[in-house]
Amino acid sequence: MAKAGKATAKDKLLEAALKIVREKGYSSTNVDEICAAAGVTKGGFFHHFKSKEDWAVAAASHWSDVTGALFETAPYHQPDDPLQRVLAYVAFRKDMISGALSEFTCLLGTMAQEVYGTHPAIQTACWEGISSHAGTLEADIAAAMAKYGSDGSWTAESLALHTQAVIQGAFILAKASGQPARAVESVDHLYRYIELLFAAEKTNRQT
Repeated sequence: MAKAGKATAKDKLLEAALKIVREKGYSSTNVDEICAAAGVTKGGFFHHFKSKEDWAVAAASHWSDVTGALFETAPYHQPDDPLQRVLAYVAFRKDMISGALSEFTCLLGTMAQEVYGTHPAIQTACWEGISSHAGTLEADIAAAMAKYGSDGSWTAESLALHTQAVIQGAFILAKASGQPARAVESVDHLYRYIELLFAAEKTNRQT
Protein backbone atom coordinates (compact mmCIF):
# COMPACT_ATOMS: atom_id res chain seq x y z
CA MET A 1 0.00 0.00 0.00
CA ALA A 2 1.18 3.52 -0.70
CA LYS A 3 1.71 6.06 2.02
CA ALA A 4 -1.30 8.20 2.82
CA GLY A 5 -1.80 10.89 0.21
CA LYS A 6 0.68 9.38 -2.25
CA ALA A 7 -0.98 6.70 -4.36
CA THR A 8 1.28 4.86 -6.78
CA ALA A 9 0.32 3.81 -10.30
CA LYS A 10 -0.21 0.28 -8.99
CA ASP A 11 -2.52 1.56 -6.25
CA LYS A 12 -4.53 3.50 -8.82
CA LEU A 13 -4.89 0.45 -11.04
CA LEU A 14 -6.11 -1.66 -8.12
CA GLU A 15 -8.51 1.04 -6.98
CA ALA A 16 -9.89 1.21 -10.51
CA ALA A 17 -10.87 -2.45 -10.20
CA LEU A 18 -13.13 -1.73 -7.24
CA LYS A 19 -15.17 0.60 -9.41
CA ILE A 20 -15.01 -0.61 -12.99
CA VAL A 21 -15.39 -4.36 -12.39
CA ARG A 22 -18.39 -3.85 -10.13
CA GLU A 23 -19.94 -1.64 -12.81
CA LYS A 24 -19.16 -3.70 -15.92
CA GLY A 25 -17.91 -7.08 -14.78
CA TYR A 26 -14.50 -8.62 -15.39
CA SER A 27 -15.09 -9.98 -18.89
CA SER A 28 -16.45 -6.69 -20.26
CA THR A 29 -13.53 -4.68 -18.93
CA ASN A 30 -10.42 -4.26 -21.08
CA VAL A 31 -6.96 -3.02 -20.21
CA ASP A 32 -7.45 0.31 -22.03
CA GLU A 33 -10.51 1.05 -19.87
CA ILE A 34 -8.65 0.08 -16.72
CA CYS A 35 -5.81 2.41 -17.60
CA ALA A 36 -8.19 5.25 -18.44
CA ALA A 37 -10.06 4.83 -15.15
CA ALA A 38 -6.79 4.79 -13.23
CA GLY A 39 -5.09 7.55 -15.19
CA VAL A 40 -2.15 5.23 -15.90
CA THR A 41 -0.51 4.38 -19.23
CA LYS A 42 -0.77 0.93 -20.76
CA GLY A 43 2.95 0.57 -20.30
CA GLY A 44 2.45 1.35 -16.64
CA PHE A 45 -0.18 -1.36 -16.41
CA PHE A 46 2.10 -4.05 -17.82
CA HIS A 47 4.97 -2.82 -15.67
CA HIS A 48 2.99 -3.87 -12.60
CA PHE A 49 0.86 -6.75 -13.93
CA LYS A 50 1.70 -9.53 -16.37
CA SER A 51 -1.87 -9.70 -17.63
CA LYS A 52 -5.44 -8.66 -16.96
CA GLU A 53 -5.87 -11.89 -14.99
CA ASP A 54 -2.85 -11.04 -12.84
CA TRP A 55 -4.40 -7.63 -12.19
CA ALA A 56 -7.70 -9.23 -11.17
CA VAL A 57 -5.99 -11.59 -8.72
CA ALA A 58 -4.18 -8.63 -7.14
CA ALA A 59 -7.45 -6.66 -7.12
CA ALA A 60 -9.15 -9.44 -5.17
CA SER A 61 -6.44 -9.24 -2.52
CA HIS A 62 -6.67 -5.45 -2.49
CA TRP A 63 -10.45 -5.64 -2.02
CA SER A 64 -9.97 -7.95 0.97
CA ASP A 65 -7.45 -5.54 2.50
CA VAL A 66 -9.72 -2.51 2.04
CA THR A 67 -12.91 -4.15 3.26
CA GLY A 68 -11.08 -6.01 6.02
CA ALA A 69 -9.98 -2.72 7.55
CA LEU A 70 -13.59 -1.46 7.37
CA PHE A 71 -15.06 -4.52 9.06
CA GLU A 72 -12.32 -4.70 11.70
CA THR A 73 -13.33 -1.32 13.12
CA ALA A 74 -17.10 -1.65 12.56
CA PRO A 75 -19.47 -1.22 15.53
CA TYR A 76 -20.90 -4.74 15.37
CA HIS A 77 -17.97 -5.93 17.52
CA GLN A 78 -19.20 -3.92 20.51
CA PRO A 79 -22.02 -6.03 22.08
CA ASP A 80 -20.95 -8.23 24.99
CA ASP A 81 -23.18 -11.12 23.92
CA PRO A 82 -21.69 -13.15 21.03
CA LEU A 83 -25.07 -13.78 19.39
CA GLN A 84 -25.78 -10.07 19.42
CA ARG A 85 -22.42 -9.49 17.72
CA VAL A 86 -23.36 -11.91 14.96
CA LEU A 87 -26.76 -10.25 14.53
CA ALA A 88 -25.14 -6.81 14.61
CA TYR A 89 -22.85 -7.95 11.78
CA VAL A 90 -25.89 -8.89 9.67
CA ALA A 91 -27.52 -5.55 10.48
CA PHE A 92 -24.29 -3.78 9.48
CA ARG A 93 -24.30 -5.56 6.12
CA LYS A 94 -27.91 -4.50 5.62
CA ASP A 95 -27.03 -0.87 6.35
CA MET A 96 -24.34 -1.03 3.65
CA ILE A 97 -26.95 -1.73 0.96
CA SER A 98 -27.44 1.80 -0.32
CA GLY A 99 -26.66 3.84 -3.38
CA ALA A 100 -26.01 2.42 -6.83
CA LEU A 101 -25.74 -1.36 -7.26
CA SER A 102 -22.05 -1.11 -8.10
CA GLU A 103 -21.40 0.78 -4.89
CA PHE A 104 -22.59 -1.91 -2.46
CA THR A 105 -22.08 -5.17 -4.32
CA CYS A 106 -19.00 -7.33 -3.85
CA LEU A 107 -16.02 -7.37 -6.22
CA LEU A 108 -15.22 -10.97 -5.29
CA GLY A 109 -18.74 -12.25 -5.85
CA THR A 110 -18.98 -10.38 -9.14
CA MET A 111 -15.79 -11.90 -10.49
CA ALA A 112 -16.45 -15.39 -9.13
CA GLN A 113 -19.81 -15.54 -10.90
CA GLU A 114 -18.12 -14.78 -14.21
CA VAL A 115 -14.84 -16.66 -14.16
CA TYR A 116 -15.22 -19.73 -11.91
CA GLY A 117 -14.86 -22.07 -14.90
CA THR A 118 -12.39 -20.11 -17.01
CA HIS A 119 -9.86 -18.40 -14.72
CA PRO A 120 -8.89 -20.68 -11.83
CA ALA A 121 -6.41 -18.19 -10.39
CA ILE A 122 -9.13 -15.55 -10.04
CA GLN A 123 -11.58 -18.15 -8.72
CA THR A 124 -9.10 -19.14 -6.02
CA ALA A 125 -8.42 -15.51 -5.09
CA CYS A 126 -12.15 -14.84 -4.78
CA TRP A 127 -12.71 -17.93 -2.65
CA GLU A 128 -9.80 -17.00 -0.38
CA GLY A 129 -11.24 -13.54 0.11
CA ILE A 130 -14.82 -14.65 0.75
CA SER A 131 -13.88 -17.56 3.03
CA SER A 132 -11.36 -15.44 4.92
CA HIS A 133 -14.02 -12.82 5.63
CA ALA A 134 -16.44 -15.53 6.72
CA GLY A 135 -13.72 -16.77 9.04
CA THR A 136 -13.81 -13.50 10.97
CA LEU A 137 -17.31 -14.45 12.17
CA GLU A 138 -16.46 -17.94 13.37
CA ALA A 139 -15.23 -17.02 16.86
CA ASP A 140 -18.43 -15.14 17.68
CA ILE A 141 -20.60 -17.90 16.22
CA ALA A 142 -18.69 -20.53 18.20
CA ALA A 143 -19.11 -18.49 21.38
CA ALA A 144 -22.86 -18.18 20.68
CA MET A 145 -23.05 -21.95 20.15
CA ALA A 146 -21.33 -22.51 23.49
CA LYS A 147 -23.71 -20.12 25.23
CA TYR A 148 -26.99 -21.09 23.57
CA GLY A 149 -26.25 -24.68 22.59
CA SER A 150 -25.92 -26.65 19.38
CA ASP A 151 -27.22 -30.05 18.32
CA GLY A 152 -23.92 -30.81 16.61
CA SER A 153 -25.40 -30.96 13.12
CA TRP A 154 -23.69 -27.75 11.98
CA THR A 155 -20.48 -25.84 12.61
CA ALA A 156 -19.45 -22.26 13.16
CA GLU A 157 -17.68 -22.38 9.82
CA SER A 158 -20.77 -23.57 7.96
CA LEU A 159 -22.97 -20.82 9.42
CA ALA A 160 -20.30 -18.19 8.72
CA LEU A 161 -20.15 -19.30 5.09
CA HIS A 162 -23.96 -19.40 4.92
CA THR A 163 -24.08 -15.71 5.87
CA GLN A 164 -21.88 -14.99 2.85
CA ALA A 165 -24.00 -17.20 0.59
CA VAL A 166 -27.11 -15.25 1.52
CA ILE A 167 -25.42 -11.86 1.17
CA GLN A 168 -23.89 -12.71 -2.21
CA GLY A 169 -27.25 -14.14 -3.34
CA ALA A 170 -28.95 -10.97 -2.17
CA PHE A 171 -26.64 -8.96 -4.41
CA ILE A 172 -27.60 -11.16 -7.37
CA LEU A 173 -31.30 -10.55 -6.68
CA ALA A 174 -30.67 -6.82 -6.54
CA LYS A 175 -28.78 -6.91 -9.84
CA ALA A 176 -31.32 -9.12 -11.60
CA SER A 177 -34.30 -7.07 -10.46
CA GLY A 178 -32.62 -3.69 -10.42
CA GLN A 179 -34.07 -3.24 -6.94
CA PRO A 180 -31.72 -2.96 -3.93
CA ALA A 181 -34.78 -3.56 -1.72
CA ARG A 182 -34.66 -7.21 -2.78
CA ALA A 183 -31.23 -7.50 -1.18
CA VAL A 184 -32.45 -5.82 1.98
CA GLU A 185 -35.31 -8.32 2.25
CA SER A 186 -32.93 -11.26 1.92
CA VAL A 187 -30.60 -9.94 4.60
CA ASP A 188 -33.61 -9.38 6.87
CA HIS A 189 -34.48 -13.05 6.41
CA LEU A 190 -30.91 -13.99 7.31
CA TYR A 191 -31.22 -11.99 10.53
CA ARG A 192 -34.45 -13.76 11.44
CA TYR A 193 -33.00 -17.15 10.53
CA ILE A 194 -30.07 -16.71 12.92
CA GLU A 195 -32.40 -15.53 15.68
CA LEU A 196 -34.66 -18.55 15.20
CA LEU A 197 -31.74 -20.95 14.88
CA PHE A 198 -30.31 -20.03 18.26
CA ALA A 199 -33.74 -19.81 19.88
CA ALA A 200 -34.39 -23.38 18.73
CA GLU A 201 -31.02 -24.54 19.98
CA LYS A 202 -31.68 -22.92 23.37
CA THR A 203 -35.08 -24.62 23.58
CA ASN A 204 -33.62 -28.01 22.65
CA ARG A 205 -30.96 -27.60 25.29
CA GLN A 206 -33.55 -26.94 27.97
CA THR A 207 -35.80 -29.89 27.12
